[in-house]
Amino acid sequence: MIWQTRVTELLGIKYPIIQGGLAYLAYAELCAAVSEAGGLGQITAMSLSSPEDLRSEIMKVRKLTDKPFGVNFAIGQTGRPFSHMLDVALQENVDVVSVTGGNPTPFFEQLKGTNVKTLVLVAAKRQAVKAEELGADAVMVVGQEGGGHLGREDIGTIVLVPQVVDAVSIPVIASGGIGDGRGWMAAHALGADGIEMGTRFIATSECVHASQAYKDALLAGSETDTTVIKRSIGAPARAISSVWTEKILQVENETPNYEALKTFISGEANRRFIHDGDVENGFGWAGQVTGLIKDVPSVQELFERMVKEAEVIRTSWNFGLHKEET
Repeated sequence: MIWQTRVTELLGIKYPIIQGGLAYLAYAELCAAVSEAGGLGQITAMSLSSPEDLRSEIMKVRKLTDKPFGVNFAIGQTGRPFSHMLDVALQENVDVVSVTGGNPTPFFEQLKGTNVKTLVLVAAKRQAVKAEELGADAVMVVGQEGGGHLGREDIGTIVLVPQVVDAVSIPVIASGGIGDGRGWMAAHALGADGIEMGTRFIATSECVHASQAYKDALLAGSETDTTVIKRSIGAPARAISSVWTEKILQVENETPNYEALKTFISGEANRRFIHDGDVENGFGWAGQVTGLIKDVPSVQELFERMVKEAEVIRTSWNFGLHKEET
């Protein structure tokens, strides 16, 4: 089957499947594997320590694939300046850049006059409308089932996506709670032109920076084994439930401010778990889709499985429509 949508046409990819930014995890190996399999892989720029590190990572990707790929900029989470990193992506003629968190206006100002394709992650209809006004080529819409940073209104993907589809004219990419061909096709039924997955790509063999403890937690977890932290400081985010997230929630209950929380929610605490496997002294982001994760395939194997699942559903839809017409 041909999987042509506005997203595949926009990005020059075979399947309308995009890999999320995945802080401290989305590097060359995973990015290239997703692009090679027919989707859009991404490097996480702001997890790198310098512009030259980003340039090096881009070069690594190009040695592994000649397919389109993107660079993600999480501009609202680290507080670090991003313009010098974006300069590198532009100098290296990266096909796509995406932005998550924060105010994307300066991001688009720096992109004026370029031909780079731009994606913006949003968690509310008003954010999607604003992104289109700024010049985004597409929006990625994350529902409250997703892992990592979410919207403040707790709106699920199945309700949020069609609202955004009705509010903007640019392509909409659904995110949150999607991990197989069924979720992919559900997104299309809601009017989306493609999907973004984060958590599911962590549990793949090419996500080499994820510790075995992290992957094991995703395999063992159910849809009830995540929790939302950082709600007290207006930045809700979903993580795997653990001793450490319980500490975070306790601090939020007793002293709900950033200064009290910062050592518990720091990048260092995140890396202790996701890189080092220290389950007692760190945390890892994950969406409710962990309840659907049962193995750690290669990215290619995951794509092949999802395509087969989606093709069965597409065929049944076509058959059903044909029967009704006759």
